[in-house]
Amino acid sequence: MITFYKNNDGLFQTENKKNNCWINVVCPTEKETQFLLEELQVPEAFYNDIEDFDERPRIETENGWCLIIIRIPFKSNDVKLPFNTAPLGLIFKDDVFVSLCFQETDMLSDFVLYTQRKKITVSHHFDLVLKLLLSSSVWFQKYLKHINQRIKQAEQNLEKSIKNEELQALLQIEKCLVFFITSLKGNDILFHRIRNLKNHKETFNPDLLEDVEIELRQAEETTNVYSNILTGMMDAYASVISNNLNIIMKKLTSISIILMIPTLVASLYGMNVPNNLQGNPYGFWIILLISSGISIFGVFMFKKNNLF
Repeated sequence: MITFYKNNDGLFQTENKKNNCWINVVCPTEKETQFLLEELQVPEAFYNDIEDFDERPRIETENGWCLIIIRIPFKSNDVKLPFNTAPLGLIFKDDVFVSLCFQETDMLSDFVLYTQRKKITVSHHFDLVLKLLLSSSVWFQKYLKHINQRIKQAEQNLEKSIKNEELQALLQIEKCLVFFITSLKGNDILFHRIRNLKNHKETFNPDLLEDVEIELRQAEETTNVYSNILTGMMDAYASVISNNLNIIMKKLTSISIILMIPTLVASLYGMNVPNNLQGNPYGFWIILLISSGISIFGVFMFKKNNLF
């Protein structure tokens, strides 16, 4: 899907496909790919780099074109990896600015609505790059809140669990945090490279640079904190699950021993050998009383020693 946005106290969709507008391309079709490569003359190498799902954040120039790749978060339909990151390519030259992403995300549409609400004006290409980088950092923090809720839910389920499903849920969240940490580090390195560009240093808005740095740092620190907490929690609850299992096995063992006592007594008196009770009319009840008494005594001893 390809969308054209015009800068007018916010980004508004336009049908004008001329230059000096933001061309946003998401999951392009063959026709849209042809438009990018043939009509706009976007370098094919740039297109292929962005198509690589594992491409790292970086900045590159070729034949007057500038390519900036940042990592943006998105909510995945994959149950095993509910949150992930994808590369967003920003390609621009002269008055042409193209953003290209091969993954549907909520960030770009939200960014457009935000610029309309706040009536934000984009001064130049790098200004838009920095604003998108800022938006990605904000969305990282939004998804981190969802991850925190999942951690709390898994924590509640683990307290009385002896299964591995809840522990696996924490492992899935940990994988998401690893991807977040890697992407945020790459975005941070990219941000410092952009900020130190000699030819564009004086054109950057200092307040915007400060906002991007603060949000990036906050997202990084929050992700690291959640990751450290999650690692400690997984170790602790792995021990909890093992301990819960040991408690259940202890109870089952105690029950087996108690049930074994009347079985042993009945087995001894059930042998085909002479005993003092074979002719006694109350022999059955005497054996039953003896078995019950020993069993009750056994239960008492187990209770006293916290074994039952």
